Amino acid sequence: MYGEKINTRWPDLGIIDCDIHNHMPLIEELSPYLSSDWRDYFIERQIPGFDPNFYPKNSPLSTRPGVTPFSGAATASQVEQIKEHLDLWNVRYSVLNCITVVQSLQNEYLAVELARAINDWQEAEWLQNDSRLKASIIIADQSPMDAVREIERLGDHPGFVQVLLLVRSRMPYGKRYFWPIYKAAEAHGLPICIHAGGSAGNPTTPVGWPSYYAEEYINNSAAFQEQVISMVSEGVFMKFPNLKVVLAEGGFTWMPPLMWRFDKNWKGLRRDVPWVDRYPSEIIKEHFKLTIQPLDEPENPKYLAEVIEHLGSEDMLLFSTDFPHWQYDQSIDSMPKGISESLEEKILQGNARSIYTKLGVHYAKPSS
Repeated sequence: MYGEKINTRWPDLGIIDCDIHNHMPLIEELSPYLSSDWRDYFIERQIPGFDPNFYPKNSPLSTRPGVTPFSGAATASQVEQIKEHLDLWNVRYSVLNCITVVQSLQNEYLAVELARAINDWQEAEWLQNDSRLKASIIIADQSPMDAVREIERLGDHPGFVQVLLLVRSRMPYGKRYFWPIYKAAEAHGLPICIHAGGSAGNPTTPVGWPSYYAEEYINNSAAFQEQVISMVSEGVFMKFPNLKVVLAEGGFTWMPPLMWRFDKNWKGLRRDVPWVDRYPSEIIKEHFKLTIQPLDEPENPKYLAEVIEHLGSEDMLLFSTDFPHWQYDQSIDSMPKGISESLEEKILQGNARSIYTKLGVHYAKPSS
């Protein structure tokens, strides 16, 4: 796929890739995991599939050179390409984020069924295939009650390490509507992963619908900022003090100025949110982690090192390649430059181990 091994700097470190992607399965592959009534539903209505329309048709889910597009690809083809990716990077563990249309569907019963079926597909076709692979629990947040049931069903499975939500949601994630999901996740020691994507009907920018994909893509970080502000301001972490959140595929260079402004304005507005009883930046540093891709790297690497210093914590960043998406530079040298080796090691694996407590627990395929 790429040629020679990419990771030569840390061959024995045990890198943890916190954001790679398996694509939603073909209908015929998902069919065995659907209940009989829903299989009939799909056949009678001749539903061809649920390919998420998050990318322009000529820019499919994977456009990285040397990678067969995952959109419409059979599971076996996806698995083999991801295995090769893990080998090239000497990855010890990787976290699969299957980006689906589940949380965008208006039929919540269909959403609940698809979430369950996709999770069973992940367990059978991915987790049993390679011990390096871990997965995110797909939930239908249209029905928090059913989402909780799915977390309870899979929460103790060693292969599922977090609960997946998409950043463009129907309402801010701090709302009490979502709190049962957080309660269940916290009870099982599972982080919430808020990942780029989603299409719940709201405009993709704070001021309305853009004309171009470029606008939507560049504006992605605004949605992440709103979710951070919402969860802190609504008191999520006062109610669930052990809950952790991973912000995936949203970058991180926007976080320091957000924390500065949040702290400044909180001083004057704190009576509006009395449960926020300390600086918001302290809450953010304790509860949030961010994957490093896509990396907004300036020409002068010292500026990026300064941004990382402005985070005020060495515990917030997680290594990710975003495979098979096109953003990553495919080289270990694309790690942030100008940082210490100890911080580099934390980014590559240490910080992930602190939040994904199931890593190291292997899933043994049941004997037939």
